[in-house]
Amino acid sequence: MNSEGVIQRLLEMDEIRSPIMKRIIDSLKIPVASYGLDVGCGIGLQSRILVEKVGLGGKITSLDLNSEILETAASLTTKANLGSQIDFRQGSFTDLPFEDQKFDWIWSADCVGYPTGDLDVVLPELIRVVKRNGSVFISAWSSQRILPGYPLLENRLNADYSAYNPYLQGKLPENHFLNMQYWFEKFGLEQVSVNTFSMDLQAPLTPLEQKALASLFEMLWERPVSSTSSQEWKDFDRLCKLESAEFLPARQDYYGFFTYTLFQAVKP
Repeated sequence: MNSEGVIQRLLEMDEIRSPIMKRIIDSLKIPVASYGLDVGCGIGLQSRILVEKVGLGGKITSLDLNSEILETAASLTTKANLGSQIDFRQGSFTDLPFEDQKFDWIWSADCVGYPTGDLDVVLPELIRVVKRNGSVFISAWSSQRILPGYPLLENRLNADYSAYNPYLQGKLPENHFLNMQYWFEKFGLEQVSVNTFSMDLQAPLTPLEQKALASLFEMLWERPVSSTSSQEWKDFDRLCKLESAEFLPARQDYYGFFTYTLFQAVKP
């Protein structure tokens, strides 16, 4: 998918992602007036929530690899009158363009370990640029049940989820996101904790929420070359396409949920 398509999908999905992201970020012990780094910021949706946490005296540097996505992030942030507090930078997660111990805390959502980068390289870089007694927060999507009544179809589609492809190609089990505690402890971080947050999706859903779910279905289950049968893809089109008369989220009794898991630790 090109950058324009990614941006559109992120904007649409924010209708159902922003509430859970706000709850996760509200739970963080981020000092007022602190300086943080958002790694893999995308179009800056979480950066704008994080800047509310640090207040007017705080600042955030937001890093991503994609220049087009960063341009959109900067434009959206300027429109929100937050441009003076968020600095968008292009750069690599494996070779961060910052001096040692520069940031009070680091945040990454749906990026570090999921499945971006080799944690043997990425995590030491994050630790290098965070100050002593600073915090590292890494969060990612961890589960979903969003096709009520069709558990077998959902399981088959999940088996073809693109994030699993690295494991089909020999990625080691310890590199899975939910093993982040192993990596935190391996590189000397302390006070490791983990929490999982859930987002309930209960009918009646608004048109924007329904559109967000249609984008989510496409994001999770875009057609790869896979073992999923032609009949299963027909069922996918019937149940998961916004224009379908049988679009599941349009039902008046629809219910689904998804979860995000947050790992956090402190640099001694």
